[in-house]
Amino acid sequence: MTDAQPQPELRLSDAPLGIRPCSLAAALEVLGERWSLLALREIGYGVHRFARIAAYTGASRDILADRLRKLEAAGVIERRLYSEHPPRHEYHFTEAGRELFPAMLALSQWGDKWAVEAPFLTRLHSCGQPVQVDFVCHHCGRPVTRDTVHAELAD
Repeated sequence: MTDAQPQPELRLSDAPLGIRPCSLAAALEVLGERWSLLALREIGYGVHRFARIAAYTGASRDILADRLRKLEAAGVIERRLYSEHPPRHEYHFTEAGRELFPAMLALSQWGDKWAVEAPFLTRLHSCGQPVQVDFVCHHCGRPVTRDTVHAELAD
């Protein structure tokens, strides 16, 4: 058995020019539109009915309906029937939608710092303290920053 040779660092800035495959681009294809993210915000706040989501986001009904259909097709939310006559649905997170929570929280935290004069909400942890999103390596416990992460091609 031979020891694995260390891989040279992948320098994406030196790659040949061209559109590259990217999980971020794929995620933005599903989520990267204002009304989609605001609808997800409302569902996260416990607002599940179409009219209330529209009222809290300010989205037009046709745009909101389109975004909710796309989020459902992507498996981020699911519709649940709450009235048969007339047929009415509520919108709830799937597992994929629930897993967006850290990303949404990080975006909100960034917005609190860089996009508004003063935050509208303070988000508190169950311990009673304000939530501060910090990314740490699950293996070593050290902070994850641009300087501590490098890329390697996936197998």
